[in-house]
Amino acid sequence: MKESYAVEGKGIVSILDAEGNFNRELEPDIPEELLLKMYRVMVTVRTFENIAFGLQRQGRIGFYIGAAGQEACSVGSTAVLEQDDWIFPAYREPGALLLRGETVQQLFHQLYGNEHDYNKGRQMPNHFNSRKINVVTPSSPIATQLPHAVGMAMAARYLGKKSIALTFFGDGATSENDFHSAMNYAGVFKAPVIFFCQNNGYAISLPTSRQTAAETLAQKATAYGMPGISVDGNDVLAVYAVSMEAAERARRGEGPTMIEGLTYRIGPHSSSDDPTKYRQNEEVEEWKKKDPIRRFSLYLKKKGLLSDEARKKLEEEVEAEVRIAAKNAEAAPRPPVETLFQDVYSEMTWNLKEEMEETIKRYGKNYRGE
Repeated sequence: MKESYAVEGKGIVSILDAEGNFNRELEPDIPEELLLKMYRVMVTVRTFENIAFGLQRQGRIGFYIGAAGQEACSVGSTAVLEQDDWIFPAYREPGALLLRGETVQQLFHQLYGNEHDYNKGRQMPNHFNSRKINVVTPSSPIATQLPHAVGMAMAARYLGKKSIALTFFGDGATSENDFHSAMNYAGVFKAPVIFFCQNNGYAISLPTSRQTAAETLAQKATAYGMPGISVDGNDVLAVYAVSMEAAERARRGEGPTMIEGLTYRIGPHSSSDDPTKYRQNEEVEEWKKKDPIRRFSLYLKKKGLLSDEARKKLEEEVEAEVRIAAKNAEAAPRPPVETLFQDVYSEMTWNLKEEMEETIKRYGKNYRGE
């Protein structure tokens, strides 16, 4: 039996190096089919981002928040979940939805806010969600999803279910009151939750060194009575391994775990950000050498699961899929104006109904409000 990863002072858990070499003693037992699925999703997230940023720069979508460099965190941790488990994301987790079965097409529908968008065009871009696969819609204020995850986990226990919750947040969220409230409650009542902090070094432009004086963010877990684990967030095998241990612990009724994934966002915080104002290009180039997708592909090649030819074919297939999805979403109509009040009133009030009818009469069902 392997020693627990959650051992104080053990350091950063890592299995893969930058060239795809791996520690056989720590290598998790992941089915080949799942390994290849994880890799495809990570490539899809990177391709999706490249195309989405291009659309934003062309003025075809309004806003985008990238996940390049952080794909291993969401994919590796989500891979350990069961279908009845719940995810409470932030906004860099499209990989979580794709791995659980949501489509690239729906993600683009949500970016465009068109008539096929689950949210009827009401959410901000990157607030990806899918009720059918238990991925709850995020919110822009950071850390608000953490108490929600704890509440869901406690409700599941109350109902006699084995479901657990996985929630994602950034390093900046650890300075929020919601972080304290969620961690404290979860620790006291042993809520079956995995708290996954994607520490990418910056809360927008604020470096982690100005966020906390603690040596690690993971050590904050000790104060709340739960294990805290620091893991190489660009190593998808290590992320999977520590997340599986946390999930098994939660299912046994032993309570929550906090995981700190040490990672790096290669691009800007969002399409509204200029990272050259607060970090050096040399730093970015050093982190590019630790690219999680490249490391994973080299591992799969060493295992005989992915040849150079197969990798190139996969990349071409993914790019074609993503471009078609973007084109379809852009061509789809806006949500009909009457959907504005769906899910708000059981019966629309008379004055709003009159105003709605007048608006449709003057501008049509797909009124853009311009």
